[in-house]
Amino acid sequence: MRLLKRRRRVNEPGELDITAFMNLMVVLVPFLLITAVFSRLAVHELTLPGPSAETTEAAEQGLNLEVVVRADALEIGDRRTGLLQRFAADEAGSFDYAAVSDFLAQVKLRHPETRDATILLEPEIEYQRLVDVMDTLRVARVEEGTAELFPDISIGDAPAAKGGKR
Repeated sequence: MRLLKRRRRVNEPGELDITAFMNLMVVLVPFLLITAVFSRLAVHELTLPGPSAETTEAAEQGLNLEVVVRADALEIGDRRTGLLQRFAADEAGSFDYAAVSDFLAQVKLRHPETRDATILLEPEIEYQRLVDVMDTLRVARVEEGTAELFPDISIGDAPAAKGGKR
């Protein structure tokens, strides 16, 4: 009879104790949720120049705004007529974006139908500088809030500087 009792005990399924695992989850899940980094992404839509550099006649009639970002200056010009304004960088290497925005607002008043602008960058320009220039080109800060300037932005490489260096 003893052998039968032992066999019955061996064939019985054992109990699964998951209390230690549940205690771990109770502590781990809130900790992971608290330490998780939820980042907000901001996306700027850009257009790249087409395969051909030729412009249409309609574009030739209006303003073809180009902003050349150099290490020492920010040059705003029209592709057809040339340089409109040059903003030199200060000793720290930053630009007066408020003055740039004011100038772009004046340009927008003269050409209200123009929405396109091209940013041309020299090599080794920091990404944050590109973002600052893009933000300045898109909207101007006015007393009532913001005003749209040139929201359709294309990017490209800057031409060589007149001094022969790039």
